[in-house]
Amino acid sequence: MTRYELRHMKPRKFNVYKLVFTFAFLLVCIGMMLGFSRYAQSTIKIEAPVFDNGKKVVVSLPNGHKVYTFENLIVEENGKLLYRGERNTIDLTGGNVEYKEW
Repeated sequence: MTRYELRHMKPRKFNVYKLVFTFAFLLVCIGMMLGFSRYAQSTIKIEAPVFDNGKKVVVSLPNGHKVYTFENLIVEENGKLLYRGERNTIDLTGGNVEYKEW
């Protein structure tokens, strides 16, 4: 064996403790990230506002059509019966309002 081989060509030792410590550290980090994400998702609560639309009604129009709606969406203004929806208004003048379960 030459002097160079004796001083420089040493076999590397396999360090089991270093490998176990690294693996345990990665498991702890992954567990903390999962735990924090679960905690963060459980604290977020989005609740929609509750609207009471009243009883279910059927409005029979003079031309034979029927409108199925709720009691609180029908408004009477200036002698006209109007349906006031979220985006539109329909004139229901002359229709009969019947309280039915549809």
